[in-house]
Amino acid sequence: MIGKMLGNRYKIQEKLGGGGMAIVYMAQDTFLNRLVTIKILRPEFTSDEDFVARFRREAQAVASLSHPNIVNIHDVGQEDAIHYLVMEYVHGDNLKNVIKQKGRLEPVEAVRIAVQVSEALDHAHQNNIVHRDVKPQNILITADGRAKLTDFGIAMEATAATITKTDTVMGSVHYLSPEQARGEMATPKSDIYAVGILLYEMLTGKQPYNGDSPIAVVLKHIQETPPTVDEVNPAVPLELAAVVKCAMEKDPALRYGTAGELARHLEAALEDTEQNTVILPLAGIEPGQPVSGKTKERRQGRTEGRSGSKRLVLIAVAVLLIGVIAGGLYGFFKNYMEVPDIAVPNVVGKPQAQAEAELTALGLTTKIVTENDAEPAGTVIEQDIGPEDPKVKPGREITLTVSLGPAMTEVPDLLNHTVEEATALLNKRKLIMQQDPEAVFSDRVNKDLIAEQSPQPLEPVPQGTEVSIKISKGPAPVNQPVPDLRGYTLSEAAVILSKRNLTLNENNVQYEPSNEYEANQIISQTPDRDTEVEEGTSVDVVVSQGPGRLNNSSIKVEFDCRDIVPDDGKKHLVQIMVDDAEGKTVKYEGYYDINERVSKLITYRGSGKLQVLVDNAPVMEQELP
Repeated sequence: MIGKMLGNRYKIQEKLGGGGMAIVYMAQDTFLNRLVTIKILRPEFTSDEDFVARFRREAQAVASLSHPNIVNIHDVGQEDAIHYLVMEYVHGDNLKNVIKQKGRLEPVEAVRIAVQVSEALDHAHQNNIVHRDVKPQNILITADGRAKLTDFGIAMEATAATITKTDTVMGSVHYLSPEQARGEMATPKSDIYAVGILLYEMLTGKQPYNGDSPIAVVLKHIQETPPTVDEVNPAVPLELAAVVKCAMEKDPALRYGTAGELARHLEAALEDTEQNTVILPLAGIEPGQPVSGKTKERRQGRTEGRSGSKRLVLIAVAVLLIGVIAGGLYGFFKNYMEVPDIAVPNVVGKPQAQAEAELTALGLTTKIVTENDAEPAGTVIEQDIGPEDPKVKPGREITLTVSLGPAMTEVPDLLNHTVEEATALLNKRKLIMQQDPEAVFSDRVNKDLIAEQSPQPLEPVPQGTEVSIKISKGPAPVNQPVPDLRGYTLSEAAVILSKRNLTLNENNVQYEPSNEYEANQIISQTPDRDTEVEEGTSVDVVVSQGPGRLNNSSIKVEFDCRDIVPDDGKKHLVQIMVDDAEGKTVKYEGYYDINERVSKLITYRGSGKLQVLVDNAPVMEQELP
């Protein structure tokens, strides 16, 4: 594969590695004079439709994403049986090797990497893509320390139309969320769990769950709870350990709501450590919310004994909770107990102004968020609290999601592209391909490339629009009349046919005897002469074995029957047979006795032999001149 040119553009230079599904190479983009990464599907999987589909899904998933912490995809192609992706080349190493080299990372470095990975995942989740295989091997660290997430080979769209349960466990077992281990669908919170495992490994130098087999590791994800990172590595701040623990919660509902929220809490954990604040992810308190308290004494307590430190933490938490609960109860009874509850009406489908007016009239407040949707612009498409939810107190904020109308995009130019290339272009703009099963002739577009599309290139359309394409069958064929080949030799016929862009089928030449055509001359042909056929059609012929046109000759045959017929008083069958250019033929026959005489003029073609037979037995023979 080294030195091979793909797509008449990418020259493979060096093998970088490989996995169970694909082999990765470094290549030179000869058009743009830059290094790229080529991922080639292993040959044993090219005939497996499932693997090819998963390989193409990676291109489609990444093509819809654009983020500095996600490895960009430049191109996708197929050459013969080779399926390949062209991606950004990252100068650096994967995180797994970085951890092996360093043993474990400093908290500041680990947080910096985890924040970048979380922000990349947050971007993917916002585009309805769940990675499902977050692990150190799939995170590249550049020379300047930037983390880049790669390998979306088993990613899937996080929509009701695409997520289904599966009895196949996807992803690496050491980073598998408990819900995936149970065979449930993967969600963005499954990726958050994997980041928690990733943080654990970076901060401690070891994975939280290990076993003698993959099944053993999977069961531990479901059943066991590992020591916290600060217990394994006392250098880890309590605030950061709390964030890691929250990300690794077995119940997805107890984890961070989004990957972006995890990133913010990671950053806050280090900031609050420097400012002598503590982050306690407890019931009723958002993870990352600062709570008053010195951490200096906690760190000193570690040197005196972990058990004493834990007791101090428990005491502080208990005092804090008592104060919070007491204050909350006071405020609750003072401000809410005597106020009637309000049932929030359903305002979905109504114009924004009308919905806000209805809620305001009830004493509620509103918060507006917007997003693109198929509903007309200004229409409420979702509300966070509705009539089916419990009643709320006056002043409660109701979040309304208002449609901005369909997101518009320009239709890309798909002409002269392959179906695979067009799919990637359309996915990037969130458009849907609709391929017409009937191909069309085209004098401008090569066979198997896209010849027609609708809507036309650069036409603005809403995202989700279907773009219809038709594939080229190449130029329309030209018909030619078949020439008359009779009497010509094979070589002469081949020249005559080539002048009309027709061919002679030399693999199916048949030979027959002929008295009309000389040996090696064509007797007949299929298709027949003057038949209109497409250029490139092959013509079958029958060739003469001879003897061709020969002159007729004659000879007078005379003999007495007493010389050949038995003397028994009976008549016997007398035949005159000729073996000439036309084959063996009985020229005359009759019944004679011993006293009769035969005298006949016999004709023949060419040369041969003459025989006289009595009762089917030869009695005389002579050569014919």
